[in-house]
Amino acid sequence: NKQEVDFVEDMLDVVQHLEPSGVGARDLKECLHIQLRAGRLKNGVVELIVEHHLVELETRNFQAIAKALKLPLDTIIESVQIIAELEPVPGRQFGGLDAQYVVPDVYVFKVSGEWVVTLNDEGLPHLRVSKMYEKMATKMDGSSKEYLSEKLKSAQWLIKSIQQRQKTILRVTEKLVERQKEFFEQGYEYLKPMVLRDIADDIGMHESTISRVTSNKYVHTPQGIFELKYFFNSSVSMAGGDSLASVSVKKIISEMIGKEDAKHPLADQKIVELLEDRGIQLARRTVAKYREQLGILPSSKRKKYF
Repeated sequence: NKQEVDFVEDMLDVVQHLEPSGVGARDLKECLHIQLRAGRLKNGVVELIVEHHLVELETRNFQAIAKALKLPLDTIIESVQIIAELEPVPGRQFGGLDAQYVVPDVYVFKVSGEWVVTLNDEGLPHLRVSKMYEKMATKMDGSSKEYLSEKLKSAQWLIKSIQQRQKTILRVTEKLVERQKEFFEQGYEYLKPMVLRDIADDIGMHESTISRVTSNKYVHTPQGIFELKYFFNSSVSMAGGDSLASVSVKKIISEMIGKEDAKHPLADQKIVELLEDRGIQLARRTVAKYREQLGILPSSKRKKYF
C-alpha cells in the first residue's frame, strides 16, 4: 500500500545520505545526481549531461553533446571535468575481486646455455590403484569379480591417460622452444608465426590433439607466463619477405598507443605508417581489427581534452 511505499522511499532517502556519497542509487544516473547534490556541484549543464547524455559521455562524443545542448564545446568539456571527479561505483573502495593466480603447468629455463623444459607436477595428484582392490579381485568370482575388474581397468586407463597427457604437454613445449628460441631469448618482437599443424607434424599427432592438450595450459618462461595457445598465431608480412607473428604486431600497436600523446592520439592510418617504418606491412582495416581485439577505442574516442 501507499504507506509501505512511502516508508521504503523514506528509508532509501536515509541510505542515500550515507557515505560514501552515491550509495543506494537505483541506477548510474541517480548515483551521479546524488553526488552532485552532496558536493554542492549542481550546475545546469552538468545536470543536463547526466540526465540526458550518459551514452554520449561514455563514448566521449562531446561534440554530439555540444550540438544537442547548443553550447560551445569548451563549456561541455568543463562540465565533463566535473563529472569525471564523481565515482560511478561508490562501494568500489570496500569491495574488489580476489586475485586470480595462474599456476604454470610447465617451466622453460636455461641451464648452462641450454634450454630445459620441465613439468610442474605439484599441481597434479599422484594417483595409483589401491593394492587392496587388486587383491580383492583375485578372490572374487562371478559378476562381482567382473564388476571390480572393470572398475580397476577404468582407473588404470585414467592414470595412463593423465600420464600420456603430461608427456604430450612436455613434447609440445619442447617443440615450441625449438621453433621459438628467439622469442625465449629476446622477447615478443621475435615471436614467429606458427599454427597447430606445425607442432602436430613435429610430434606425429593430430592437430585436434594438440589443441586439446594446450587448452588452459600455461608455461613459465623468462619472458613471463603465457598460455600455450599464445604461441599459435597467424603471420604478418614484413619488408624483405620475412614474416612476424600477429600477436607480436598487436603488442607493438598496444605499446604505440600506450605512449601516444593523449591530446593527439594516433589514428589507425598513422599507426599503419609507423608500422611501415619498422618494416611491417599492414592494411588500415587490419590495424583497426587488431585495435578492437585489444579492446582499444578509436583515436576519436581516446582523445583527452583535460
